[in-house]
Amino acid sequence: MTGIIMRSLSGFYDIDCGGEVIRCRARGKLRHQKQKPLVGDRVELTRLNDREGVLEQVLPRTNALDRPAVANMDQLILVASGALPVTDPFLLDRMTALAECKGCEPVLVFNKWDLTPAEGPAQVYERAGFQVIPCSAKTGLGIEALRTVLQGKISVFTGNSGVGKSSILNALDPSCTIPTGEISEKLGRGRHTTRHVELFRLAGNALVADTPGFAAFEEQTPELLEREKLAWAFREFRPYLEGCAFVDCAHVKEKGCALLSALQEGKSAQSRHDSYVRLYQQAKEYHPWENK
Repeated sequence: MTGIIMRSLSGFYDIDCGGEVIRCRARGKLRHQKQKPLVGDRVELTRLNDREGVLEQVLPRTNALDRPAVANMDQLILVASGALPVTDPFLLDRMTALAECKGCEPVLVFNKWDLTPAEGPAQVYERAGFQVIPCSAKTGLGIEALRTVLQGKISVFTGNSGVGKSSILNALDPSCTIPTGEISEKLGRGRHTTRHVELFRLAGNALVADTPGFAAFEEQTPELLEREKLAWAFREFRPYLEGCAFVDCAHVKEKGCALLSALQEGKSAQSRHDSYVRLYQQAKEYHPWENK
């Protein structure tokens, strides 16, 4: 039988096989092959009884993220907020760049628009060429637009803790009943109530994953991007990358850099370039062969 992993917890995998969920453990050979099944993986399994089975093989993936640990994404839904907890643009820029490198489409959803409309940040990402949805899980603003975006795709919701990922999913489909947390006034951030990655099936043949907030990964090393690919992961940079005076231009502070000239002319947001420089410094420490 084949199916898709909907939930992974404590060594068990809940696999959807055409609407029927079978709980499986993975064959030991997968561990020996250092192949860890992820939520979103399409897999082969052997059924043991009505409710249990054995996960035999992970089928080829289109893409995968380390954190959040999920595979075969069509799009990454980045939930942000202009109200507490205010989203750091660097987090959005890192995740949009990662999505671009993984071959999935980033969509930015600015929640809590009823409290603080994030018009400035929204304009930055619209100018960069991203789809942006103003949203309020409380009033329903943007929920229908988001529902349309999700149809027929596997979408992963991510963002910093407390921005309302779970609340939006509950607004999209009240049957989800995902726990939500309160915002710490002292810290200005949310308490991450989502502890694991799980796929939910919504109307319109949509599969969506709720993931732990960024705060849940603060003690872990972020997934880094290769330096040579990084500038191309910023889609609004691409028209300028081959116009520099030197082919090995880093687009950081070099003379004759077409991107820096475009930046001075206001053709790209300074905040986006600041994030690029920060990621570039991290990427200098990245050695792909160390992860093989």
